Parts: sequence; structure tokens; C-alpha cells
Amino acid sequence: MNILEFFQGMGFMQMTWQQGVMLLVSFFLLYLAIHKKYEPLLLLPIAFGMLLTNLPGAGMFHDELWTAFLDPSSPAYHSYGAILKGAGLLDVLYIGVKAGVYPCLIFIGVGAMTDFGPLIANPKSLLLGAAAQIGIFVTFLCAYAMGFTPAEAGSIGIIGGADGPTSIFLTSKLAPHLLGPIAIAAYSYMALVPVIQPPIMRALTTKKERAIKMGQLRPVSKTEKIVFPIVITAIVALILPDAAPLIGCLMLGNLMKECGVVDRLTKTAQNELMNIVVIFLGLSVGATATANSFLTAKTLMILSMGIVAFGLGSAGGVLLAKFMNLFLKEKINPLIGSAGVSAVPMAARVSQTVGQEENPSNFLLMHAMGPNVAGVIGSAVAAGVLLTMLG
Repeated sequence: MNILEFFQGMGFMQMTWQQGVMLLVSFFLLYLAIHKKYEPLLLLPIAFGMLLTNLPGAGMFHDELWTAFLDPSSPAYHSYGAILKGAGLLDVLYIGVKAGVYPCLIFIGVGAMTDFGPLIANPKSLLLGAAAQIGIFVTFLCAYAMGFTPAEAGSIGIIGGADGPTSIFLTSKLAPHLLGPIAIAAYSYMALVPVIQPPIMRALTTKKERAIKMGQLRPVSKTEKIVFPIVITAIVALILPDAAPLIGCLMLGNLMKECGVVDRLTKTAQNELMNIVVIFLGLSVGATATANSFLTAKTLMILSMGIVAFGLGSAGGVLLAKFMNLFLKEKINPLIGSAGVSAVPMAARVSQTVGQEENPSNFLLMHAMGPNVAGVIGSAVAAGVLLTMLG
């Protein structure tokens, strides 16, 4: 009898075909992370979290606890205490996502590794970063027209910002049941920047435009770099309080880097803190990709609209640069506009690569970094706008 109970308790005996499919999906994502090196730092823990959550009988993540957490009619509504009473390992880690802690901590690390010098030296690049956010809002309208709720549509649209932590932050607030597919879409398309962007860039520009050479950026003083994060935090937070957590953490990390008096904190934010939080974030986000939530028609629609959002964002920056050239004496190479999505620094490198195909002596990397880091700010602001409107 004990032997029979042992065999009946095996995960193999409890597995549904849906869980089997999700395990295969997790294996495929692990292959992409390890062999293809597609955003491995986050895709690997996300894929492994997906593997753990779909192991039958493991009890590491409980959908029903989080359903009750989000149900206003439930006694457990917004009760972390109720979550902890029946929690598995991944339920506990997911609290950091639901409370918006992990994305903000990652933004401290991102800020500590970001140089806003190119943006300060060429403030016009802020407009290119803003234009690249058009993909977010166009996709939001399209998703809403296709039958998604406003909150779901906003979460799908934010994929167009090509900013994983921002996508996770907004989705955890507006549509947590879509967190798995949206996070996977966001990081997959970020990894595919070198594949997705060049055809769009070439289609929207002429050979002459791609060969435009830009002059050297002016030097930026240390004082400017110190004042910038303080001023941006104050302005954005006063205008859009819902964007304050992301912008504030981003600029805190950058201020620590630029002021030069807290090197130990800067190194911790860049390395130990960033690495620890990435592990927790990836595992807990992957845990939400259960068979019930992931294997739906909505997932395919999200993946399809995500690439549309990303493509529109890339096109928006290029088209605005072309429009600005109608009025500027010193022309902008439109290729740097595509870097307005916040896939740092990959999108800037793509601008450099495509530009050098037309003119090997053309060095666009530092010019493209301006819109690129502006895109990080822009996606956080866009998330704040959507959270204010829909939260």
C-alpha cells in the first residue's frame, strides 16, 4: 500500500498535458538563454521559475492565493499575511514583485551604470527618446480595441518601451495575471533588437540619411551630471507622482555614481544588489507563467502585439529625427532615433552598426546613447501616465 501511495504521489502521475507543454516551453527558453545568449541574466531565471511553478505537486507557487489576494470580495483581499500562511517559496519571492520592490531596486543598479552625459550634451535627444514611446500608446489603443480591458491594454502597450523592469512594475500593478507572458515578451524582444530594428531603420531612411556624420558632443561637467538626476527626479515626481518610484530609484543610482563620494554604495548597486534582485525577480516572474494563465489565446495576442509595439517605438524615433532635420542646420542621423527605446546599450550599438554599413568612418554610438538613456526615462514616465490613468 505504501509503495502504491508513493507512486501515486509522484509528479508524473499528477501531471496534466498543459503542465507538460509549459515544461517544454521552459526548456525552450532555457535553450535560448544558454545557447543563444538571449538576455540570459533574466531569461534564464524566468525560464527556471516557469519550470519550478509547473512541476506538479511541488507547491512552490499557488495561483489560488493570489486570486484571493486580488478579489475584493475575499477576506484575503490585499492581505500579505494570508499569502504567507499558505505560501510556497515562489509565493514569498513574488511579494517583492507585487509590492513593486524588485523593479525599483533594479533601477537603482541601472542608474548606477548609466551615463547621462550624451543626453545632457545634446538635449534634443530627449525628444527622440519621447517619440520612441509612441509604440506604447498606439498599442494600448489597439489592444483595447481588440477586447482587452484598459488595464490589460496598458500592460501590453508598455512592452513597446523595451524596458523589462518597467514592464514588470506596471503589469504587477494593473494586470498581474498577464505578468508571465508580458515579461517573456518584453525580454525576448529586447534580446532580438539586432534582428528587429535594422530592417525598420533601413526602410524608413535613405542611404544619404544613414551616412550623415554628426559632430563630436561637447564635454559635460561633473556639476551638470550631479544636478541632472536631482532636477529630473523633482520635476517628474511633481508632475507625475506615480512615476516617482521608478524615476527616483533610477536617479538615486545615477547620483551615487556621479557624485563620487559613495563608491562602495555605487559598486554594491552595480554588482551585488543588482545580481541578487535579478535572481529573485526572474524566478518570481517565471512562477506566474502557470499552465492556466499562460496557455491561452491572450498569450499569443500579447506576443503579437508586443512586437508591433516595439517596431512602432523604433519607427517613431527615426521619423521624428527625420522631421527635426527639416528645421536643423546641423543634421541628425535618423538612425539614432531608433535607440529611443530603452534597451540600453544594445539599441545604441545597432544604430552604430547600421550607420557604419553606409559610412565606415561614421561613429554614432555616443550620439545614440542620448536617445537610448532618454528612452529609459521615457518608458518610466509612460508607465507613470498609464498607472495614473488606469490604476
